[in-house]
Amino acid sequence: MTATDTRWIASFLAAQAAEQGAARNTQLAYGRDLKDAQAYLARRGAGFAQADRAMLEAYLTQMDAAGLAPATRARRLSALKQLYRFAHEDGWRADNPVLQIKGPAKDMRLPDALSMGDVDALLAAAETHGKTPADRARNSCLMQVLYATGLRVSELVGLPVAAVRGDPQMLLVRGKGNKERLVPLSRPARAAITSWLAHRDAAQEARKQASGAKPSPFLFPSHGVAGHMTRVRFFTLIKELAIAAGLDPTCITPHSMRHAFATHLLHNGADLRAIQTLLGHADIATTEIYTHILDERLKRLVLDRHPMAKD
Repeated sequence: MTATDTRWIASFLAAQAAEQGAARNTQLAYGRDLKDAQAYLARRGAGFAQADRAMLEAYLTQMDAAGLAPATRARRLSALKQLYRFAHEDGWRADNPVLQIKGPAKDMRLPDALSMGDVDALLAAAETHGKTPADRARNSCLMQVLYATGLRVSELVGLPVAAVRGDPQMLLVRGKGNKERLVPLSRPARAAITSWLAHRDAAQEARKQASGAKPSPFLFPSHGVAGHMTRVRFFTLIKELAIAAGLDPTCITPHSMRHAFATHLLHNGADLRAIQTLLGHADIATTEIYTHILDERLKRLVLDRHPMAKD
C-alpha cells in the first residue's frame, strides 16, 4: 500500500506542477502533509485507496488531540481534498471520502502588528548590521524592499536582478502559481537597491574575472544550490536585526513585516482591494483578515466627523 500511496502523491504533485503551475514550495508543503496522512493510514493497515470517511475523520481528530493548530489541520485536510478530487477525476476511486468532511474554523487572528517605530528601528539596524559595507548594503536593501512591497519571503529572496535594473518605480513580482503582479517601490527602497547593486555587481565581476563564473541572475545571489539567499538565512538575519534594534526577536519574522506593510497602509487610508492586489492574494477572503483595522477606522470616522457625535 505504501508504494501505491507514494505513486498517488507523486502523480498528484506532478499534475499540480503541470496544470496548476504550483510553486516548488507549495508542492513541498503538499508532499509533507500527504506523507503524514500516508503514514497514519499505513499504521492502520490501509492506504489512500482503502481509507473511508470515518478513517480520515479519525486522522483529523488525532491531529486535534495532538495539539496541532487549526491552520495546520485545515491545510492537511485541504491537501487530502485535492488529492482525492484528483484521484476521483482520474478514476482511481469511484468515490471521494473527504468531500463532506468539514475542517476546523480558520483562526482569523493576526499577530500583533509592528508599530512604525518598530519598523524604523529594524530599517536603521539593517543599515549598520553586517561585517562589510556590502553586507550592510544588502541587509538594508532586503529590509527596505520587504517593507515597501510586502513581498512573501520566497518572492523577496528569489527576485531576479533584471527586475530592478534601470531604477524602476514599479517592481514586477512572480508570486504563487507563477502569477505576476506589479508593486510600487518607495524612494528609500529604490535608493537601497541602487546602493546594493553597486556592491553586488562589483562582486559578480570580480568572481567572473577570478574563475570565469557566469553572473548570477538573482538580486541576492549565494553559492548555495538555489543560487540565491535562502528563506532560512533571511529568517535568521531578521532575528539578528531585531536583536540589534532592541526588539524581541520572537515577535519579528519576515511575515510580520508583510503584516506591517498591509496594516500600515490600511491605517493610512488604503482600501482592502488595493491591499489584496499588492499582497498577491487570489481571494479577497484572505485579505479580509485585516478588516478589523477598517472597522476601527470607520468607527473613529463616525465618532469624530458625524454631527450628532459632537459634544
